[in-house]
Amino acid sequence: MSTLRSICVYCGSQPGRDPQHLAAARATAAAIGAAGLQLVYGGASVGLMGALADGVLAAGGQVVGVIPETLVQAEVAHLGLTEQHVTADMHARKSMMAARADAFLVLPGGLGSLEELFEIWTWRQLRYHDKPIGLLNVGGYYDGLLAWLDQAVEDGFVRAPIRAMLRVDDDPTRLLQQLAADAT
Repeated sequence: MSTLRSICVYCGSQPGRDPQHLAAARATAAAIGAAGLQLVYGGASVGLMGALADGVLAAGGQVVGVIPETLVQAEVAHLGLTEQHVTADMHARKSMMAARADAFLVLPGGLGSLEELFEIWTWRQLRYHDKPIGLLNVGGYYDGLLAWLDQAVEDGFVRAPIRAMLRVDDDPTRLLQQLAADAT
């Protein structure tokens, strides 16, 4: 994973109801640590975000948090990170996270995680960057979204090469390997 040094992970600030999502965040943290990657994420100490950051730190990794000022209290900003950046707003947050990452990975999450996925994917479609993007589909969490994306291709709203930009797997280690291969 020589050209892949830093990965931005989008995920929920809640743990979700299914324990496999929290387990997936911890497994992703272990995979990031084993690969020697720096984590860039939303800066919270709670939910999947907190578990992910804590796991990477426990593995001896570097963790960069980026959180807007308005969410410092709401998402309980993580105070034990390698770096924690507080931004003026969400736009600045997403821009800084994108600039600091060599690839993007989406774990289970809500509206914010989906918005971040689609924005970074649109930026790639528009050639604002050429960094790989992955979706960790734990327990079929994103099956409905993936079916909709395939339907959008079939209906002519998304081109097949654009759809193919999104790497999907249910295993974080395999997915990181795919992203690393795409980053070369």
